[in-house]
Amino acid sequence: MTAPEPLTGLIIRSQSGFFFVLSPDSDTPVTCQLRGRLKQGRHETDLAAIGDRVAYTLLPDGSGSIEAILPRTSEIVRLDPRPQGEYRQILLANPDQAIFVFACAHPEPKLRMLDRFLVIAEKQNVPAIIVANKVDLSGLSAAQERFGNYPDLGYRVIYTSAATGLGLDELRATLTGKLSALAGPSGVGKSSLLNALQPGLGIAVGEVSNFMKKGTHTTNFRQLHAITGGGWVADAPGWKSLALWDTAPEEIDAYFPELRNLVAACQFSDCTHTHEPDCAVLQAVNAGTVRPERYESFLRLRDE
Repeated sequence: MTAPEPLTGLIIRSQSGFFFVLSPDSDTPVTCQLRGRLKQGRHETDLAAIGDRVAYTLLPDGSGSIEAILPRTSEIVRLDPRPQGEYRQILLANPDQAIFVFACAHPEPKLRMLDRFLVIAEKQNVPAIIVANKVDLSGLSAAQERFGNYPDLGYRVIYTSAATGLGLDELRATLTGKLSALAGPSGVGKSSLLNALQPGLGIAVGEVSNFMKKGTHTTNFRQLHAITGGGWVADAPGWKSLALWDTAPEEIDAYFPELRNLVAACQFSDCTHTHEPDCAVLQAVNAGTVRPERYESFLRLRDE
């Protein structure tokens, strides 16, 4: 009897060793498990995660067996320290972009946290987009003054308001057809924004986020949410706890777009950009071409 040809699909949910795989020509995911041979040996990272594209075969009972994980183009990784050694948790495989939502007011935006998120996105090679939400509470001019330097660094900023509808069309177009990681501090209006884009989407994402906060390593629940018109959104509640765990202090400047091209002009190859003579970074800070707040974010991350 000829073995069935493997199908391909996208993992849209993972929970306690089960993977829900959606094929392009179906609206109903298949509950799958990894084939035994994939799990053999010791592993230092998740073998499969939401966002992975996989090859699987259907079993007689309607479930599926994952035969192979297709090559990843990118991934968002968190270090999970375990007694037997460091373990790489894959929060999301194959993200096209990371969307960072911060409020313009109520709460006041924590730009140092945003800078940290941006550095992690740079480190993990995921394009980042900033959403400045609640513009109705601050006014557009104040919002642009607060976030206006980021486009100069190469980061797109979308100004939004769930209350007035500002920026919703632009954000919807940004999410359509993409696999997006969504992150931001609590209280920034993320759920309201998502519900304004697509009723029920913010509620669904919030449920996963709350579950993750209460969960343990043995109950691992992550999920992608479909965008009407195509595309997927993954809430990333673990982003805040991501650490630059495999990054040396001298690497940090490479993840600040305004600093990385200055480093070669420093007098010393091991320049820390804190006190050395003829430091191109310090000269740029003093000249005002590097914003002091961003330089402060660099110093704090370097000290970690």
